[in-house]
Amino acid sequence: MIVLPPTIRFALRANDINRRAAQRREEPEPDPPPVVKFFNPLGAQTWLATELDEGGDICFGLADLGFGTPELGSWSLSELSSIRLPFGLGLEIDTQFESDVPLSEWATWARRSGSILQAAQHLCNAPPGPF
Repeated sequence: MIVLPPTIRFALRANDINRRAAQRREEPEPDPPPVVKFFNPLGAQTWLATELDEGGDICFGLADLGFGTPELGSWSLSELSSIRLPFGLGLEIDTQFESDVPLSEWATWARRSGSILQAAQHLCNAPPGPF
């Protein structure tokens, strides 16, 4: 079972609330950095989440299932929690993950490179500035 720490849950909910408020005001939607990274400890599957719905189960962010085509979209935390890997493992939260790079930039680099992991290498080594 994936259990979100309260600070992460709060940040994800705040981003969802801010996006909905911008939509209501017909303003550009915010482009926050990912708040949390979920990963498969035995494979390349990676998810970067920026939002969590009010029901507490549906996340929005960038998903990379390891096929070379990372996509923006939604997924269920309960479904991620139900994934069982060999050796009794499950998906995990990367407790060391931090980013100040907006999700749109993550998505651009992940699509260019074919994976979130490759994008992370670029974003960690790249000087600040445009693509």
